Amino acid sequence: MFSVVSRPLRSFRVYGVLRKSTVAMADALAKIPDVEIDPEGTFKYILVRVKAKDGDVHKDIVRGTKNAEYHNHIFEKVNPAMEALGMECKCLGGGKIEHNNQEKKIRVFGESTAFGKADHAVSVEKLKTFFSDYEITWSDDKK
Repeated sequence: MFSVVSRPLRSFRVYGVLRKSTVAMADALAKIPDVEIDPEGTFKYILVRVKAKDGDVHKDIVRGTKNAEYHNHIFEKVNPAMEALGMECKCLGGGKIEHNNQEKKIRVFGESTAFGKADHAVSVEKLKTFFSDYEITWSDDKK
């Protein structure tokens, strides 16, 4: 069976299914917040790449909290939450965030012993989209 433009209809249907699947994955990723960090204090953070299982579409997210003694404690909470959404994730590295809510300043620095240093420039760009009225800086200093 052929369509009006002499292409097999089956190929068109497969393409349509793939396109819908890619759009659905992108929509699911868009619903995941880029940033979730504590509102105040100095704490560990990780940069995580999230992607749909069996897909190529991905995004990077920043997660940080004072409740994590180690960077892997953050990942141990993020990973199952993403898996429940049909996603898989990989930690790209970590560091620390110093968040001063009153002065509207965030500083990103340091590294994770378990995951290595996150690309702080990428993390800062994510933070800037969420905290647009903040002064946000980063350095490779460990303290």
